[in-house]
Amino acid sequence: MNNKYSKNSLAFIGESDGVRALRKIIPAVAISSSTVLITGESGTGKEIVARSLHIQSNRSDGNFVPINCAAIPKELLESELFGHKKGAFTGAITDKIGRFELAHGGSIFLDEIGDMSMDIQVKLLRVLQEKTIDPLGSVRTIPIDVRVIAATHRDLENEIKEGRFREDLYYRLNVIPLNTQPLRERASDVPMLLSHFSKIHVAPDQDPITFSPDFVRALQEYAWPGNVRELSNLIDRFSTLFAGQCLELGSLPASLLPRGLAAIQSARLAAGGSGEVRAPSPLAAVIDEADSGVSEVEKITMLSQALPILPPEGLSLKHRLAEIERDLISQALSRTNGNISQTARILNLQRTTLIEKIQKFGLRPS
Repeated sequence: MNNKYSKNSLAFIGESDGVRALRKIIPAVAISSSTVLITGESGTGKEIVARSLHIQSNRSDGNFVPINCAAIPKELLESELFGHKKGAFTGAITDKIGRFELAHGGSIFLDEIGDMSMDIQVKLLRVLQEKTIDPLGSVRTIPIDVRVIAATHRDLENEIKEGRFREDLYYRLNVIPLNTQPLRERASDVPMLLSHFSKIHVAPDQDPITFSPDFVRALQEYAWPGNVRELSNLIDRFSTLFAGQCLELGSLPASLLPRGLAAIQSARLAAGGSGEVRAPSPLAAVIDEADSGVSEVEKITMLSQALPILPPEGLSLKHRLAEIERDLISQALSRTNGNISQTARILNLQRTTLIEKIQKFGLRPS
């Protein structure tokens, strides 16, 4: 279970002091069986650290079992963690093996443990002390051999003061503390991360996207509230929309940028467009205008026709939009050499919807 990792999935990319220190300490921590508490903001790579600890440990042949404590309702979390017997509660129609038992001989990753309810915290504390679990409805105690790795984005010491987290559980978990830095504190790693994720998200038969030097500097200035996860998602977006291109900040639609990055773009353009930042392209202006409150029909028209002038005699909007739609699908099919899946992705359509439209317009996939 969850034991097949690609090298990319375990890569902690960067050469900043914090990343170097983390990469150096992980092998030393991995060989221990002590409980680890990983702290850091969401999106900073806490699960990557946890998986690295497991795969470099002598438990790597066992299961790595992750569970997000914030994603499961508290009334179900106990059963998920410790299992239950048939008939233990309404709806328990079969026995269920809990995550701790699945992780026997391996590692369990308790993500967002700061969101765990107080009653479950008490039961987890007993598991850590006794190294046994009691499935719901069972009269038999099950011994377990599990390495516990916990993570949270919360300040647990403050949670203790506020009465939301048990102090004794905190000290049981915080045997070996590790911290993942937010991306804004290691801006020097941004260029390496851009290269890394551009290669991961590259479209089939395309070159990875690249970034102008000025754009890279802007990305280093951006605060990245979503951290590395946000950066990865942004590169995925750009790789889909601008496959194989070298991107410049000034030529991108503001609507495709995070708000903070759009503010940087606006400030640079207002400063006179020095360096490699230039005024937005006509397409960028059209997209920004299209996002300012016009209808989807008007947006399609503007994007494809670059704001055409309405003839004095008028026109059939339905007929014109059908022509635009047919032309765009035809262009996309030509670009992908008739590959339906790639064409659907380019046009942001469901594959079945695209096939229906191809048939409707009498187009040939190749």
